[in-house]
Order: sequence, then C-alpha cells, then structure tokens
Amino acid sequence: MGKKKNGKTEFVKWFGPVLDALRDLGGSAKPREITQRIGLHLNIPDEILNERYEKSGVLKFQNQVAWARQYLVWEELLESSKHGIWTLTNKGWQTNLSENQAHEIFIKWVKIFQELREKKNIGSVETEAQKIIQTQEQTEPENTQVSIRPTLIDVLQTVSATGFEYLCGRLLREYDFENVEITQRSHDGGIDGYATLKINPFVSLSVFFQCKRYKGTVPTEKVQAFIGVMETNKRSVEKGLLITTGTFAKAAYEIEKSNIKLELIDGEKLVEMFEKVELGVNPKVIYEPDLTFFEQYRDKSKKEG
Repeated sequence: MGKKKNGKTEFVKWFGPVLDALRDLGGSAKPREITQRIGLHLNIPDEILNERYEKSGVLKFQNQVAWARQYLVWEELLESSKHGIWTLTNKGWQTNLSENQAHEIFIKWVKIFQELREKKNIGSVETEAQKIIQTQEQTEPENTQVSIRPTLIDVLQTVSATGFEYLCGRLLREYDFENVEITQRSHDGGIDGYATLKINPFVSLSVFFQCKRYKGTVPTEKVQAFIGVMETNKRSVEKGLLITTGTFAKAAYEIEKSNIKLELIDGEKLVEMFEKVELGVNPKVIYEPDLTFFEQYRDKSKKEG
C-alpha cells in the first residue's frame, strides 16, 4: 500500500471512508472502531490490514487512516480531540468525499506547508507532495502517540515468554484484578494464568488468560484451541482473555462476537492499556501549531484591519 502510479498517496482514499464510518458509528468513535468498520465494510483482506512498514514496523493501514484523520481535522471535518475519540463536526456530517476531492484537500495543505517553510529553494508542489508522502509512509501523526507504540511493541516482543506472562499479570493488577496467578508452563494446559475482578461488593468475575508473543497474525486455529481449553478446563471461569503482541484475523473477531466468554486483546489494544495506566512508559506532552487556527489570518490584508 505505497504510492499510486499517478502520484497520489494511498492514504488519501481513506478520507471518505473515515467520514462514512463515523456517520455509521453515530458521529464519534475510537480509532480501532473506525479501522475495523472500514475493513469490514470494504472487505479489506487480512494481509493488507496487518501489513507493516519494514523500517518503522508501523501498521500501514492504521497509519494511513490516522493520517487521513489528521487532514480531515485540518479541513475542519473532524474535531481535534485530545482524548483518543474521533468526532465529526457539523461540516463533517454533511460532507461526502470522492477520492479526487480528497486529493484536492491533500494538495491544498501541501501548498500551505510550502508557504510555511522559510527556505527559498523549496521545489514544486509535486516535489513537496512526494516529500510529505515519504514522511507519512514511515511515521504517524504525533497526536496518535505513535512515537511510543512501535518502541513499546518492540520491547514487549523481546521479553521472554515467561516474562511476558508475568508482565500481563502485572498489567491486570493495574486494572484492579486480584488473585493473579501465573501457572506452571509445563502443566498449564494452554492457560497461562488466572485472576478475579471484583465488580462490586457482591459479584466477582473469574478469568483465565493466555499470552502469545507474536509479530504477525495469531492463527485463527489458536483462538479456536483456546476456546476448547475454556470449555474443558476444570476451573470454572466467566471470561477467557487471549492477549498478544501481534494481531488477529477478521475471522477471529467473528468468533469473539459469537462467544460471550472470549476477549481478544491485540498488540494495539495492549499498548493502549499500558499507556492508560502509564505502566512501563513515560508520557510526553508535545505542543504543535494548530494550522486550522492560523489559516483565518493567512490572507488578511492591511485594508481589512
């Protein structure tokens, strides 16, 4: 999913689908909900959904959708939320974008970036667009906090298998799980740990979890096998958590929908969980110019003053 032969970036084609997905989801949603909705609605193959850039390790599809969102914010079609929720503006609710219209928006902002640069030797719009394309293919917008995610995933994938199990146990404790028990690997029968979550003074939820360090997609048969373990395990539990540093196929999520006991936690969600409780990560505050705010002052003349 790189550049098209006509010079347009692939990410431009997601401008319209992002708006459509948000309308379908009631006007606001988390990034995961939006990418899943687009993937299902357009029947995007798993190999494309889970493809990564070789150098950065960033997921291509999610990266491109994140950049599409950034341009939609600049265009005032989406609100600039600081809480990880993408929300349509009134203008966004009423806007439908073709790919050509989306490309016009991209070129508009390329020209703005040109003018903002102080160097006098900047190239043509096409040259500047290609530079932006190359940058976006390897990075994500800063406000998606991707500066943390690839590094954190790399770290999680390098810990030992047993270490990852204990780390997941630690994470569950951060989310108020109690009685966290890591099983002996040689006798776990496919279960890596048990825990309980106190819902209220009267009700507790018993869970067991399995941890898989993957760099790719967890085979769907592994998910099915985990369900088999849930059904035959002697200990009575209400939920089974399958936690991975990799991804799951669409078929796995369909299985999850039909099984109330199963909860799938992929690498992206796992990172969000670490970030939310600030476990093993150091938060950073980054300030950047709000280009939409300054746009209203760009073309004002002295006469207007």
